[in-house]
Parts: sequence; structure tokens; C-alpha cells
Amino acid sequence: MHYPNWQIQDRFIEFHSPWLTLIGEHLQTEKGEILKYWRVEKADSVIILPIYNQQLILLPPTYRPGIGKTTLDFPGGRLPETQKPITVVPKILERELGITGDAIAQLTPLNSQGWVVNSSFSNQKLFGFIAHLQPTAQIPVDFIRIGGMYPIDRQGISSLLQSLHCLQCRAVLLEWWVNFHS
Repeated sequence: MHYPNWQIQDRFIEFHSPWLTLIGEHLQTEKGEILKYWRVEKADSVIILPIYNQQLILLPPTYRPGIGKTTLDFPGGRLPETQKPITVVPKILERELGITGDAIAQLTPLNSQGWVVNSSFSNQKLFGFIAHLQPTAQIPVDFIRIGGMYPIDRQGISSLLQSLHCLQCRAVLLEWWVNFHS
């Protein structure tokens, strides 16, 4: 079955910032209607589920301006245009957990193409990874005490889901749990 794409008639605004590009366009639908449409272009994201001694490690709560409160999150970050998702994982874990790349025993991608975060509004994709850490990895005490560690069992995952606000973090967690634990 063929689904026609809408045609861009013009771009009436384009605003660039270091974090995103806001674009306003007039689009013509397959029925000939002209719609004013706004969208955002953002760098892709990488989220990592670090597993250490059969527990998931979360970062200490971080203030999130978009919702005006602190939240628990998994390590993650933006993907620079010139890099592959798997190459930024050790850098993110070092920046956010204070561990070096040699602490990673096994790194498993959950998706190779990335999941589209919001196909109507943004081009951003999300790449998820599972990082099994060496049993000898030195995890800073603050991450264990303040961020939290959740056991990898039904009760631990259920408790973690009650604490996670970030939909991207929840999506990566649920994708991993459903595909590797069913």
C-alpha cells in the first residue's frame, strides 16, 4: 500500500540554538490542504541501563527544568552528529557514574536504528544500551546511596517504574525487561 508524503511548500521560520532547531513550515497534505506546522530538530539520545551485581544503578536525582522538579534517571546524553551511539556509552558512563570504560564487562545495544521519540513533532531518535559492569567496578558511594540501586527482579522493576518519570528511561527499561526477561 502506498501512503503519500506531505509536501513542504515553504519554511517561514528557522531558529537555531545549541540544543535544538525550531522550524515552522507550510505543508500540503495529500488532499491539497495547506497546514502551518511546527517541529523541532534535536540531537539523538543515548540511555544506558548499568547493571552491577544484579542491580540497576540510577543517578542521584537531578533537577529537570522542563517539569520543574528533580527526577531519577539512568545515565544518558545527546549523541554528537559525528559519532556512533556505541562509541559514546563509555564517555557517558564516565561522566555520569565516574567509571572508566574498562569497568564495562559487556555492552548490548537494544536497538540499532533508534526509536523515534515523537514522530509528529521531532526527528530525535533514542538508542538504548545495557552495560553489564565488572563485579570489581568501583561505583561511587553517592550513586548507591543517593541515586539508588534496584534489584533485577519483578519487585525491583515494579518499584523502579513507580520512581521513574522520564518516558525515555521507562521505554529503555521496559524494552530490556520484556525482551530479556520474559
